[in-house]
This record gives sequence, structure tokens and C-alpha cells, in this order.
Amino acid sequence: MKIKLPPHHTSLAQALVSLFGNSVAITQTDRLSGGDINKAYGLTLNTGDHIFMKANAKSNADFFTAEVAGLSAIESTGAIKTPGILCTGTDNGEDIGYSFLLLKFIKSAKPRSDYWETFARELAALHKADTKKIMNADDNTTPPSQDSAAPAAPAPGVGKFGFFQNNYIGSRAQDNTKSDSWISFFRDSRLAPQFKAADSYFTPQDRNQITKLLDHLEDFLLEPARPSLLHGDLWSGNVMCGPEGKAMLIDPASYIGHAEVDLAMTELFGGFPESFYQAYREVNPLEPGYENRRDLYNLYQLLNHLNLFGPTYLGPVLSIVDEYVG
Repeated sequence: MKIKLPPHHTSLAQALVSLFGNSVAITQTDRLSGGDINKAYGLTLNTGDHIFMKANAKSNADFFTAEVAGLSAIESTGAIKTPGILCTGTDNGEDIGYSFLLLKFIKSAKPRSDYWETFARELAALHKADTKKIMNADDNTTPPSQDSAAPAAPAPGVGKFGFFQNNYIGSRAQDNTKSDSWISFFRDSRLAPQFKAADSYFTPQDRNQITKLLDHLEDFLLEPARPSLLHGDLWSGNVMCGPEGKAMLIDPASYIGHAEVDLAMTELFGGFPESFYQAYREVNPLEPGYENRRDLYNLYQLLNHLNLFGPTYLGPVLSIVDEYVG
């Protein structure tokens, strides 16, 4: 499961020449919809190739190094498909320049009749994959070229949970400091930073309840039987049907944690069909009481939405806090 990171280029032209040869040229650029953080384009080349490009400000290049790390970690397990990574890069452009990520263009097909069951089994296989090499990926990755932009800061510490570098949940930084305890990691690197960022929304009484929740997290959560590589932001918008009619994972916020986190996220905004959850449990049975932990795991996502989008999410956040310590 060696993770191999793609090359990083100092211009889009350099990247295309490296990938497709000296005579390559872009014949058509199509702006694509979807995504709140990056601009998305379909590039048609004179070679007949069609590729997908994400672009952002040059200063935000680490969005793409973080995304590539997550996609590469998932791909290394062989459990479930992700888009093929071509390269990352920065380009001085005309003004302030931009950063970019090039991926193979996914031609979606009609979902297989067993789409949801297959997706569930592949996700369960991802969650059961060995995570030891992934946690040590800073030692076994192929480094970007010397002209690369600095990668996302490495996550300090040692332990079974976290990730080999920090990344993002949406546009907000996500701390992946390694820890030997899942419960400690979820408190210190997930809930606590989000509560701190949202502090202005809370009353003194709210803060007392929040402190009580964080201080007694071990009363509600379990250490997992095994660490699992997570997608980290697993809602329907981050899953697409690939050319084989099977699910592909996109836009990860990956780290090593408890498999229940991904399952909980799938239920936050509407949920997947019941056949998905039945098939998942056949491969990776959940520990008793998952339903009692689900809302606490989704509290992290709701806090992140509160910090990104404002007080619409305050009520759901406080409702979950009261659910556990009210």
C-alpha cells in the first residue's frame, strides 16, 4: 500500500507537455458546475484526450496537495475507485496566478443494478484496510519535484489515529495530529477546535454544556476494534457513478479514525438506501449502540457548517449537545 504522490509542475503548459507530449494544445475549455471552493473545467486537447482541472488561487495550492494525499491514500488500498490523479501545479498566469489539480475525466455510466450494495461492500473494505503504512506515508511517499510548492504541513505526533498531514474539511483547516486514542483525537482534533471557532455563538450556559460534553466524551464513544481510513466528508455530493457503473469517491477529507464517522455522515443529509447499510454490515458489522453515537459524530460536521455558513446550524448543534448532556 505504498502511497505515490503525483508530480508538481510550475505551469499548466509544462504539466500538459509532461503528460501528453510537446505538441499538445488545449482546443476547448468548458467551465463545469459544482463545488463551492474551486473552479472546475473540462479541458479538451488536440490529442483527443479530455481531462478535468480544478483551479484556485496560487496561495491555496495546499488545498490540492491535501486532496491528492487523501485520494492517494484511498487508492492505495485498492478497495474502491477514485479519479485518476495526473498532477498538481501552480501557474503564474496573468495577474496573481493560480494553482491547479489535473485529474482524469470521469465519464459517468448508468449505475449497476447492485450499485448501492457494491458501493457498501467496497466502502467496508476501505474501512478494513491496513492503515499502518498510510500513517507512515511521510516516510514512504514519492516526493514532488524540487520545484514543488510546499505540501500541507505534516501532522505531528505518533499514534494510530490522525493522518500523515493536515488537510481541510470544506474550506476550513482540519487538524490531523496523531493520537493513540480515538476518543482523545475526536475531542482534541475534531470537536474542540470547531467549538472554539464558534464560541461567539454560545451563551455561558451553552459553554458549560459543551465543556461537560468534551470532559465526558468517553461516556458516549468507543475506541474502535481497528483504525479505519475514512473518506471524511462522505455525503452524496462526494460520490459519483463511474464508467463501470460503480461508485467512485471524490473530494475526500481523509484521516484514520472510526468507521462509524463515515457511516454517520451518509445519514446526515438524507441518507442512502437501506440496502446500502445492510450490505455494509454484512462485510463490516457495527458495534452495538452505533445509533446512539451517530449524532455525536455528525456534531463535528454540523459545527463545521456553523463556522462556514452561520447561525442556521446553531440550533442543530445545541440540540445534539443537549441530547448527550442535557
